[in-house]
Amino acid sequence: MALTLTIDERTELERRVRSLKIRSEDARRARVILMLADGASYSTIETTVPCYRDYINRWRRRFLADRLDGLRARYRGQPPVVLTAKMEARILEKTRQAPPDGSTHWSTRKLARVLGIHHNLVAKTWQRAGLQPHRFERYMQSDDPDFETKAADVIGLYLNPPDHAALFAVDEKTAIQALDRLDPVLPLSPGRAERHGFEYYRHGTLSLFAALNTQSGEVLGQTVARHTSAAFVDFLAEIVARQPTGRAIHVIADNLSTHKTQAVRTFLLAHPHVQIHFTPTYSSWLNQVELWFAKIERDLLARGIFTSVADLARKIRRYIRHYNKAPKPIRWAYRNPAHRISSTSGSTVHLGTINGTGELGACRVGA
Repeated sequence: MALTLTIDERTELERRVRSLKIRSEDARRARVILMLADGASYSTIETTVPCYRDYINRWRRRFLADRLDGLRARYRGQPPVVLTAKMEARILEKTRQAPPDGSTHWSTRKLARVLGIHHNLVAKTWQRAGLQPHRFERYMQSDDPDFETKAADVIGLYLNPPDHAALFAVDEKTAIQALDRLDPVLPLSPGRAERHGFEYYRHGTLSLFAALNTQSGEVLGQTVARHTSAAFVDFLAEIVARQPTGRAIHVIADNLSTHKTQAVRTFLLAHPHVQIHFTPTYSSWLNQVELWFAKIERDLLARGIFTSVADLARKIRRYIRHYNKAPKPIRWAYRNPAHRISSTSGSTVHLGTINGTGELGACRVGA
């Protein structure tokens, strides 16, 4: 038997069916009642809505008993949980504690089970606070007692380089592997990344000496079989040979033992216009050439295929030649010039980020 609707009831039910703001279940019930009122069969309703026959009978009985009020859900679920400041503080406090199951960090669902809340509340709190418990970074803290003096000396050279002098950031990238893939490389295609075979053949290694001219951005590179003190002295001689005679040259280098041998001291005595400035221990981030090493690692070495050590050396030299056609010096600037450089603030640095901790300074590549 078809239902009989008043004009107001039909108008309200049609509004619910068209509405984009009400619960989908409310619109579904309204559609069932309208179809019953229009004389549609149960089979048609089951196919169109879709639903089961018991569902149609249940809401037909409730509508006949209480009309529109009968279409309301008798159990509307729990009220939504509001993320209050007190709850956020509770989540953040628990996040900083170790999980009770012996794992190293929390997940949103694991913490939500412990606190008895929904995991979306944990995720929202972490997002607001910038917390990512699943991630971690490594750092190296300098133990150099003269950290402040050495760091100020190096950064002072970057910010105020001496007039009429050349400034080079020098270091070596050691044990670069000449890896050749045994399987063919499958090229990039739409929807698929470039794929390399897992197996490789190791032809050997070489080391790369690099000197970054901090004022022009140009790089002087030299590949050697091994990074010995003699090779470092030869590289210093190459830097001197490329500069006008008698021009003052300042070299920034780390504390590697090959940089402090008697051969190096003898070279410096023979070339009094050359001065080496050593960075503090465990502070390679103060050496700008590390930025360039990261760039060549991304651009060439990480995914390169080299058939021999000679092929590796040739491709490195080719990369340097192309880079020097449009070099970009690194702009080094303090984030907070009023902050004092100290081993407790500036020497704790994440590996892989060449800039400081945020209080000491930051460097970025620019034109």
